[in-house]
Amino acid sequence: MNSDIKLKAAGYGVKLWQIADKLGMTDSTFSRKLRKELPEADKKKIFDIIDELKNA
Repeated sequence: MNSDIKLKAAGYGVKLWQIADKLGMTDSTFSRKLRKELPEADKKKIFDIIDELKNA
């Protein structure tokens, strides 16, 4: 599930906990959310966060 998110984050060296922090949730909560496929709107928000973090 959500392998596109995990692959993009790993490719840019962005950790999942960093994404969770930007979303205002714990890394364990974010990991649980990733167990089921997310809606496209949520994925876009996460991809935007990855892009932001890769440039930080």
